[in-house]
Amino acid sequence: MGKDEQTRGTVFVALAANLVIAVAKAIGGLLTTSPALLSEAAHSVADTLNEVFLLAALRRSRRGPDARHPFGYGKERWFWSLLAAVGIFVMGGCFSFYQGVSAFHESEPHTVRAFVIAVAVLVISLLAEGTSLVRALLQVRGGAREHGRPFRTELREGEDPTLRTVLGEDSAAVFGVLLALTGVLLHWTTGDRTWEAYASLAIAVLLMYVAYRLGKDCRDTLIGEAADPRLRHRAHELLTRQPEIDTVTALLTMRLGIDSVLLAARVDLTEGIDSETVEEAAVRIKGALAGEFPELDQIFLDVTDASEEDRRAAHRLRRALRAEAGKGEGGSGS
Repeated sequence: MGKDEQTRGTVFVALAANLVIAVAKAIGGLLTTSPALLSEAAHSVADTLNEVFLLAALRRSRRGPDARHPFGYGKERWFWSLLAAVGIFVMGGCFSFYQGVSAFHESEPHTVRAFVIAVAVLVISLLAEGTSLVRALLQVRGGAREHGRPFRTELREGEDPTLRTVLGEDSAAVFGVLLALTGVLLHWTTGDRTWEAYASLAIAVLLMYVAYRLGKDCRDTLIGEAADPRLRHRAHELLTRQPEIDTVTALLTMRLGIDSVLLAARVDLTEGIDSETVEEAAVRIKGALAGEFPELDQIFLDVTDASEEDRRAAHRLRRALRAEAGKGEGGSGS
């Protein structure tokens, strides 16, 4: 919950910044008829609505399990983040593309006053968006220290989709303002309005790319993404070390939330264990898994007799998990 409060604060900072900036850009865009500024206004409106989605995600994802949702509502974070990605694509990307195309067919002259207004609005926007981005980056740095991994790895592999969405929005906002500012200044310098058209098209491409990346991350989790390879490998090794377990023939995991993982393992027990011992062993093994990995809040063990094919599959599983965990550790050190 402490992490959620920190993320909620980051979202509120982004919401306040985007709301003020959206109004300023819209007024400035209407006064100057600048396509680049109007594109950025649409971008900020989309971001403002998206922050509302993300606040809803934080509140709804913490609801406890019930009869209809026995594994809880943790995946709501990815659902609302997916809606935010769609908002960036439609409201920001598509409108910016329309503004860019339309600007090629317009020839309305700009006054010095209009240029000054556009530049002033964009500079103020850059400062506000930069402040929001710095807040998000500081939270990412704190997460990197907590997880004991490099900053760049935390950027790539951070679990919280809400924070990743805010970070993506703010990064796109800063680059978008820089593109718009470049287009306006080139238009002012050369008198050629097409520079702003190109800036609007570049903003559209940027927003569509960011929306695609955010949407892809959400899709992977919503359709059932496995837990981190290192966690799967360590959980497998813990199971194989138990004296009652002869072979782990299958290990399945699925992320249910940012700190919730389901684990289902099919195990073959050593010979000579009676039914009472099996029950006691299962309880102890589940407790050992939960104690070692707090995020494993749904653990299921399926006791089965392993065939020769199952044993061969178990060896392949162990090699695959070891290889995946090795790649993950290599990526963390980069």
